[in-house]
Amino acid sequence: MINKYKNILVAVDGSEHSEHAFEEAVEAAKRHDAKLNVISIINDSELSTSAFSFSKIYAAEKEQVEKDLLKKVHDASRKEFENIEPFVDLGSPKEKIVEFAKDNDVDMIFLGATGKGEISLSRIGSTAAYVVNHAPCSVTVIR
Repeated sequence: MINKYKNILVAVDGSEHSEHAFEEAVEAAKRHDAKLNVISIINDSELSTSAFSFSKIYAAEKEQVEKDLLKKVHDASRKEFENIEPFVDLGSPKEKIVEFAKDNDVDMIFLGATGKGEISLSRIGSTAAYVVNHAPCSVTVIR
């Protein structure tokens, strides 16, 4: 039996793979008449360790991420999909994605196979692998 998803999560970070994941998630949400949660996590380990610098960099990064997510909402509405909600959080992306899924009864996660951060390039796929192994629901990894 094919599952009917009601609450889909897609993680975006601006990478090419996450853009493809977003497109797939919008189409899946439309097919299933599901809610689509779009989450972007600001990786705190990649921000400065100075408290002053951290707060300035975080504020600027959060503002940019929020703008990017509003564009995603707009892009989805152009595809005739309105049931979408953006979220921004700070922390470890892999842990926050799983935490969000558990806390919000997500029944499907879409994410890119690799991210955009240069630090994460040394650990290609570590976020995707973690989410696949720890998520409380099905996960679709997009290339």
